[in-house]
Amino acid sequence: MARKGWFNLEAGGGLVPETQFFEGDSAFKSLGLSRTTRLYGFIGCLIAGFVFSLLGSVVLILGMLTLFAVLYVLGTIIALIGTGFLIGFFKQLKLMFKPVRVVATIVFLASIVLVLVGAFVLNNGILCLIFVFIQFLAYTWYTLSYIPYARAAVSKAVGFG
Repeated sequence: MARKGWFNLEAGGGLVPETQFFEGDSAFKSLGLSRTTRLYGFIGCLIAGFVFSLLGSVVLILGMLTLFAVLYVLGTIIALIGTGFLIGFFKQLKLMFKPVRVVATIVFLASIVLVLVGAFVLNNGILCLIFVFIQFLAYTWYTLSYIPYARAAVSKAVGFG
């Protein structure tokens, strides 16, 4: 029996179009994941990543720097893995290191590592927060690379263009 409801992505003429975000990926073919399952995986990872990052922020307020770093970084990585459900994990890695976004990707990944270094090696909360801010900026710049002319518009808006 077909499932009914507003969030049934398999029925109703395909509410989720076959776009570049749902291109067939060999990993998904071998796992047999439908578009609906992939979307649920993305949403689940996004929510879990947000919850971990939020919990990390709460424990930072309580003064637990190393636990903050672990939870925040774990949340970031889980959310990043979630996007792999949309386009495929290997395709995501290839897109991350395209010339247009390689610098933002490297800064983003390095800042993830530096948050852990700031907490575990240097034990410096201010430095961790600086690395979190850098990570946010790098991820924003990385994300803008997927939107045509978005980087140019943002650069012009902040006075760099």
